[in-house]
Amino acid sequence: MSEQTTGAAARPERAQTWSAAGYDRNARFVSEYGVEILNWLAPQPGERILDLGCGDGVLSQKIVEAGAEVVGADTSEDLLGAARERGIDARHIDGEALPFDQEFDAVFSNAALHWMRNADAVIDGVRRALKPGGRFVAEFGGHGNVAACVTAMRAAADKFGGDAALAGPWFFPTPGEYQARLEGAGFTVERTALVARPTPLPTGMKGWLMTFRPPFFEQFGHRKDKVLKWVTDLLEPVLRASDGQWFADYMRLRVAATRQ
Repeated sequence: MSEQTTGAAARPERAQTWSAAGYDRNARFVSEYGVEILNWLAPQPGERILDLGCGDGVLSQKIVEAGAEVVGADTSEDLLGAARERGIDARHIDGEALPFDQEFDAVFSNAALHWMRNADAVIDGVRRALKPGGRFVAEFGGHGNVAACVTAMRAAADKFGGDAALAGPWFFPTPGEYQARLEGAGFTVERTALVARPTPLPTGMKGWLMTFRPPFFEQFGHRKDKVLKWVTDLLEPVLRASDGQWFADYMRLRVAATRQ
């Protein structure tokens, strides 16, 4: 799974690009932590499952190993290439404009839905993609996710004269808000959970920031490194442990719902 732009990437605040190698180096924890929501999915042999925001296909592969048929959807060509190398039927598809009609027993998504800001369009597309009684299982950023990181970047935008909107282009709903959207679209929500998950960063805070928010820093041109250091220094007392380990302040929303 990938933290990525799976919606209308043409908008300036969504101009996020991905390198499969860089993602593997700086963000492999995304798929490693995805095992819990994969357990919620519990894929069964013979099922046809859409992996929405499949990224490099690591979790898609686990679904295949369970005996299901998987279609992966993403918009990063580099990550799609990595997924195809794993044998996944990975397709360039906008998550806000899913083209399927009652084709899947389940739709699964890990660490991608918060990049798709038109949540109602995503939910409607998921409902249409599912067979009646099909299930939707997802984990993504919930209310309060990376709040310290976003606050630090917004402070940097104010100090250095940047666009603060580039600090947080995500959709981080509360469980109640997202449940209401699902129910309004014709889903029965089976369970939700908002889970605090401080996440160790393998390449530190700079690696995380330059993997997930390069557009914010690139707006400063030759001052990019200066702004990056300022943000990192501001976050250090809050997100760096005494042993030197950096953490991201993740809050993850998990949801399992069924199409009525």
